[in-house]
Amino acid sequence: MLCLRQACLFTLRYYQARTLGSDLLLSQINACTHEDEVFSLIGRNKARLSEKHVGIALNMLWQLQKKRPLLLRTSDYIRNHSQFLTLCILAENKVEHMEDEVIVDTLYSILRLDVDDHVSLAEALVTEAWKRLERLSLSALSKFSLCLYKQRRHLSPVIGKVAHIVDMKLDSIQDIRILSVLMISISDVISQSFRDRLLHKAAQLLEEKEEVHVNYAKRIVQFLQNAKLRYHPLLEKCNKIFLRNASHLDIHSISLIFGLYKQLGFDSAEFCSLAKQLLSESIDDYYDHETFTKLFSTLGPMAGSKVRERLLVTAVHMAEEFSSHHILVILKTMQKMKCKNSLLLKKMASVLHKHLDSYHMLQLVKLTHYLVVLRCHNLELFAKLKMLLFGFLKSSVIPADTAAIIRVLAMLPSFEVEEVIINKTAAVLPQCRLHHLNCIATALVKGNHYDQLHWQKSSELCVKLLQKLNDCGFQRLQKANNLNLLLEELMHVNGEWFEEVLDEETMAVCQRLIDQITWANLLRLSFFLIKTNHRCVSLLDRIASVTVENIDKIHPFEIYFILFLFSALNYDPPANEQFFENCIQHITSNLSCFETHHLVLLGHVLAVAGYFPPVLITGIFNVSFLSKLDAQLEVLPDTLKQRVRSRLMKLNRAVCLECPEFHIPWFHEHYCQSVFQTGSNSINPLRRHIHRMLTEILGGSHYARVSVLTPYYYEIDFECVLDENKKSTSCMAHNLPLDYVKGIHLSHDIKDEGRKALPQGAQRIALEFLDSKAFSKDSHHLKGEPAVKKRHLEMLGYRVVQIPHFEWNSMALSTKGEQLEYLRRHVYGIQ
Repeated sequence: MLCLRQACLFTLRYYQARTLGSDLLLSQINACTHEDEVFSLIGRNKARLSEKHVGIALNMLWQLQKKRPLLLRTSDYIRNHSQFLTLCILAENKVEHMEDEVIVDTLYSILRLDVDDHVSLAEALVTEAWKRLERLSLSALSKFSLCLYKQRRHLSPVIGKVAHIVDMKLDSIQDIRILSVLMISISDVISQSFRDRLLHKAAQLLEEKEEVHVNYAKRIVQFLQNAKLRYHPLLEKCNKIFLRNASHLDIHSISLIFGLYKQLGFDSAEFCSLAKQLLSESIDDYYDHETFTKLFSTLGPMAGSKVRERLLVTAVHMAEEFSSHHILVILKTMQKMKCKNSLLLKKMASVLHKHLDSYHMLQLVKLTHYLVVLRCHNLELFAKLKMLLFGFLKSSVIPADTAAIIRVLAMLPSFEVEEVIINKTAAVLPQCRLHHLNCIATALVKGNHYDQLHWQKSSELCVKLLQKLNDCGFQRLQKANNLNLLLEELMHVNGEWFEEVLDEETMAVCQRLIDQITWANLLRLSFFLIKTNHRCVSLLDRIASVTVENIDKIHPFEIYFILFLFSALNYDPPANEQFFENCIQHITSNLSCFETHHLVLLGHVLAVAGYFPPVLITGIFNVSFLSKLDAQLEVLPDTLKQRVRSRLMKLNRAVCLECPEFHIPWFHEHYCQSVFQTGSNSINPLRRHIHRMLTEILGGSHYARVSVLTPYYYEIDFECVLDENKKSTSCMAHNLPLDYVKGIHLSHDIKDEGRKALPQGAQRIALEFLDSKAFSKDSHHLKGEPAVKKRHLEMLGYRVVQIPHFEWNSMALSTKGEQLEYLRRHVYGIQ
């Protein structure tokens, strides 16, 4: 009987297959040009529909939608159609008889039609595909994994099984499309070693393929973002793909890529320039709220004044129709743009009232932050925000959420440390990470200051809570035994509380875990030391040795930040020459890895350390490079733009002074003049005090000049001239007539030839007061920039006298007479 039953089933399936091939129903479904035609065929042929017909029909419904622009799709109409429900019921009943590919295609189609993830048909298809997982083709496996990812099953056992299969078959995957889909689908369930194999495989396939679709590159960047990994070799390959395929990029793709790059901390000025051009040319094509919001957030921060104004005007016109999400994006972008358009801000604030109740906790925190930073003055809105935030605070049980709410509450006007804040803080403290402790401490310090001014009773409780918070911070540091986890926590920690309370303890813990420093965590450790300004010799020596030992494993861009650390702190590690030479060789062999503006920053860092690689210097100072730099500066944020221009000037100055053999001209005259003309014209009280003393020592006000610009535009606090007998002589006698530019003495010609030569044996003295910023933390060691300034002033013919703040403010110089004697000894060079 069993054999007969199997024979009958085989005959039936064979007959069905032959019928499908010979009847017209299948070809009729495939020939449909509208969903109503599909539904009409389904309605007339319910009894004849096989699992093949059902699968093809559902797939056809998606294919018809796919051909339409996003705004013209009718997924709602399809899902609510009675024949669609019929199709779903038939499909669910026939799941076991479907072929492998049909199961996956059917699941994919219904999900793209926005059917709920957990309807019975979707569940049945996932279950059946899971059973057949081992025999799915790689193409079907990638499609199925994408369906699971869209259903947010990224941590489910079935995804783990998919990852295992990919692990076993990785060497046989030769299609970058299949690999890219699998990578993002399994990114949350893989080990570090498996992740590294996937990265290597992706890089290999991208290298082998001449043409790669932008979607595949987007998925790979998405994988890196999921893994929170800034892997430069792959990012650079994907970025080149985006640049080559610019014509295939729309606002949605550009917006997604920008978002991924920002989260990964990856810069591409070339991509920004391209995106700016593409979006500016098609600005009139984006008229619906969704695409305009993406356009505003992407183009706004880098747009020129005319385009920016058009965007702002359009945003004002559209404001009434913006959704809660759109408003959040617009405000975030306004903050990034440092937008001062009060009309748009008022519009956003007025529209917000009807959306406030729809925001979840983190959105409300962000919203409040943006409004405060943008200086919104709507007190009624802030009162409603405060009420909603306190509501979330009372129900919050997650330390990160509690810290975020307290941090943003402290930004509101007249912040008080209320009882609910004290109780919530006390409850979550033991579970808080260092970043959360820092947020809460900063808020409490601000609130305590307000309470003290207004004689609030909560002030005493706040002080006790702060002490408990300090203790929690110490305990967390003392328990730390994993450097990687510690550095991850420290990444977002900054501010006065951390510096005053935990700074020293953190350095002690890092030294305790010094053996855990590897090439993989050098970048984060360097960031931390740069931020804290600590010249910890043992840590710096370890960083230098690990860098030299693993130089080929470290990306050149990461080497830049390591060099920045040593250059800024003015520290020479053991085997200093070997360290810098190895780093410079690695960098100069890979200059193509750097953005144009990054090369300027790199050149400046090396110049501060006293290194001028010819290939880098000659590469920067040529017309082609500088033209490209000018174009890229147009799309950089204002702060970065100013930094790059300043560093280029400083590099130009250093090359002119230290490397005349390069024959690089000084071309920053007008730049420097404009900077000083727009700068502050005030002379601080300390300078006035010291100037009066110098006048007394030298014998008159015309013997000492204050706030002087030297050749090549160094500003020095004081300048005086002594003749060969160490007698003061008038500064004016040795300079051409001076202009007064906002209180700064500026020679008509700032170069050396603009000053008269000093008499034989005379010396020009530059007197500099050095505050705490000139020294590394808790140290008397001079940092890189002040050291370079001293070096350059000496090249310009000055004898440089530096007055450190810790000497001037010491008890040894507590009286005016002691200060006068101190200055006299230094000015006249008396030992």
